[in-house]
Parts: sequence; structure tokens; C-alpha cells
Amino acid sequence: MALKVSELSVGDTYTECLVEDLKRTQIVQYAGASGDYNPLHTDEVFTTEVAKYPSVFAHGMLSMGMTGRMITNYVGDGRLKKYGVRFTSQVWPGDSLNSTATVDEITEEDGEPVVNLKVETTNQDGMVVISGYASARIDP
Repeated sequence: MALKVSELSVGDTYTECLVEDLKRTQIVQYAGASGDYNPLHTDEVFTTEVAKYPSVFAHGMLSMGMTGRMITNYVGDGRLKKYGVRFTSQVWPGDSLNSTATVDEITEEDGEPVVNLKVETTNQDGMVVISGYASARIDP
């Protein structure tokens, strides 16, 4: 079901759980799907002993992709016009992520209504791991 202008108000929010207990397997699967085999995401020995991180960590684009799915679940497929994020903290195996889209503005572009969203993804401790924005076409 598509969003309609009459159903939205500035300040409205939509929240979704993206993942509970992110598994290392999911991170490795993403490495294979994306072709990004950076050892920081897949090689525990390299990551802990050479790079001195506490563990491997998720690709930023994995978190961005999951956040993007939340947005399209909210606004509908084929409606997203713009989407951008800033990676603010790493995502570790075992993390659970929740994402919220907040209606920032309802406007019009090229004669059609558009919703501008503030987007934020947090881990189980409430730490922001992604902050960003999106805009999407909505029905009159």
C-alpha cells in the first residue's frame, strides 16, 4: 500500500528491526554477494592481530542496505528518489539493529508530492551506527 499525503504529518515515525544478533555468516555472505573481501570483515586473525580491532565487523554497505530496505518497506518499492547515509559507528557480530524513518518535510517536486525523511539506525545499546536522509514519491 502506497503512502498518501493525507496520511502523513511532520514528525511521524516508522521503526523496524533490521536484524537481531547479526551473525558472522551473514557478514561473510555479504562479502561474497558484494565482492568486498576486505579481511577486516572476514578474517578474525588479521582483524585482531594486525589491524588491532576487537573482532571482524560488518561492511558499512551491509548496514546501509538493510536500512534502505526499511525505507522501501515504509514508502513502497520504486518510490525512493534519494538516499544517503553517514556511517557513525561499526556494526559487530552479535549486534541487533533497529532503524527509524522520521518525516522531516512533505513537499512537492515536479508536480508530485514527496516526503523527506530523517533516517537513523541504532544498535542494541542505542548507539547510532547510521544517520542519513531519504526522499520518496508519495501519492496525493
